[in-house]
Amino acid sequence: MKTILFLLSLIVISINLSCSSKRPKGQTEAEILYKESKQFMEDGQYLLAIEKLNKIQSEFPFSYYATPSELLRADIYFAQKNFQEAAASYKVFLDLHPRHEKESYVLYKLSESYFKQLPSTHDRDLESGKKAIVSYKRLLRKFPNSSFVKDARLKINECKEMIKLKEMYVADFYFRTKVFVSARYRYLGIIKDYKEKPLINLAIERVLWSSYRLKEFSECSSYYKNYRSLVSGEYKSKIERLGEKCRKALKNS
Repeated sequence: MKTILFLLSLIVISINLSCSSKRPKGQTEAEILYKESKQFMEDGQYLLAIEKLNKIQSEFPFSYYATPSELLRADIYFAQKNFQEAAASYKVFLDLHPRHEKESYVLYKLSESYFKQLPSTHDRDLESGKKAIVSYKRLLRKFPNSSFVKDARLKINECKEMIKLKEMYVADFYFRTKVFVSARYRYLGIIKDYKEKPLINLAIERVLWSSYRLKEFSECSSYYKNYRSLVSGEYKSKIERLGEKCRKALKNS
């Protein structure tokens, strides 16, 4: 029994020695902890990586590695696909270090954290897409020559496309369910914000229809006068007929 215990003790000691010998080199304990955290992150051992960063924060809050540790923490959350925590961490980092040498990188990762929260379909909450657009545009404005510009522009367009589809989806829902006040409001926003002719044609037609169904014939006639020049193709005749219906209804009201 004593022999077994002795052998177990030797095994434990040898494991501890081997673990300690594998620690990276550094001039301070904070530097060693930071390097360990990076290594754990690269190995996919995120909880261990966070533990090392927590130790830096609690024991060496004023060391040189305190600031890099804040950024590394955000990167670990991002690697974990915990994009809400990542976004919050990148945002705090920018607030605390507004002119940091890695500001363009942090802005890009903040934008990506919002973008990664987008749902797979446009009929769900797209608030993260709106935040992503604001963040990407901030990146383009502050760092127009960065390596992230091309991707940022592509992602902005993706977000805008989803938001456009969402606006049309909501407007169509209100129109289909005969909530014409809300439908008209949404379609007017689409006419104001977008340029695609098929979208504009349909939106104008439904603004007129909504006004007619609401028996607001004066408004219907005004919308016809304001928007008829924007209509193209087959919708011209549709809009003409709707405009005439509104004029007649207004005259007879």
